[in-house]
Amino acid sequence: MNYDAFFTDAIGRVRRELRYRVFADLERIAGRLPRAIWHSPQGPREVVIWCSNDYLGMGQHPKVIGAMVEIATRMGTGAGGTRNISGTNHPLVELERELADLHGKEAALVFTSGYVSNQTGMATAERYDAMTYLDEVHAVGMYGPAGAGIAAREGVMQRIDVIEGTLAKAFGCLGGYVAGSANLVDAVRSYAPGFIFTTALPPAICAAATAAIRHLKSSQSERTRQQECATRAKSALTAAGLPIMRSETHILPVMVGDPEKCKRASDLLLSEHGIYLQPINYPTVPRGTERLRITATPYHDDVLIDQLAEALTDVWRRVALPLEGCLIDAAE
Repeated sequence: MNYDAFFTDAIGRVRRELRYRVFADLERIAGRLPRAIWHSPQGPREVVIWCSNDYLGMGQHPKVIGAMVEIATRMGTGAGGTRNISGTNHPLVELERELADLHGKEAALVFTSGYVSNQTGMATAERYDAMTYLDEVHAVGMYGPAGAGIAAREGVMQRIDVIEGTLAKAFGCLGGYVAGSANLVDAVRSYAPGFIFTTALPPAICAAATAAIRHLKSSQSERTRQQECATRAKSALTAAGLPIMRSETHILPVMVGDPEKCKRASDLLLSEHGIYLQPINYPTVPRGTERLRITATPYHDDVLIDQLAEALTDVWRRVALPLEGCLIDAAE
């Protein structure tokens, strides 16, 4: 079999479907969020990022960076292998205790990488006698009085048997985790191949994640400011006539509905307006619902929000997209 031809054909199909993805070469600048350096074909250029999953900027918080540097200096950069081979580094033990406490569960288990879904859903056990499993990957750090997520905000965390979260979004680090009863966590630890055969998180990353969790347990300012910026951005874009999709979360989707125009709009925003905002297309979302997905951080001020609205309005006209000025449902 000609494997090279097989891969060439596969890439060609993606191109023909107008969903070929190009990665931007970005250099984020600690302390200057949401600004970054884009290493474009014409040379370095400062841009404003509007689509990061580091929702609260914790990846650049001095406490988080400080914890990482301190532990890396003291313990080195790697974990040394899987936890079965190399043992569990102590910062990882502390991280799991912090996560169990955050969610009010007996135990937690951290994975090097975790499943990341596109939405947060909640199951209920009444009349079904089922184990409930809640995916909070986009919600941890963002909601609830201590950042434990939607279940904590709604006061129903005790009804959830298993909570799945991530350290790679609002906590600004890397990795995934589950929290639940001690027996459940021990069973996952003992049976899950993805956990057993994967190198553990390095101690420096664990220490950084713990610092982020502890900070967000006591600090409300990042969450409050982020919600204010998201509300302000939604109002500005709606007033500009852009087709904002209904959302009760911190994520602000703008409907395009065409893969080619979505990519063209993203390219124009970056090259002509210095705004980094990636297209979201199939298979992340269904075909025909391609969109730009905006995530405001606590550091997107009114000036940047107004610049975004002006840039999107300009690009919408140039790409021949309608300015409708209405909220639309995701299915439309």
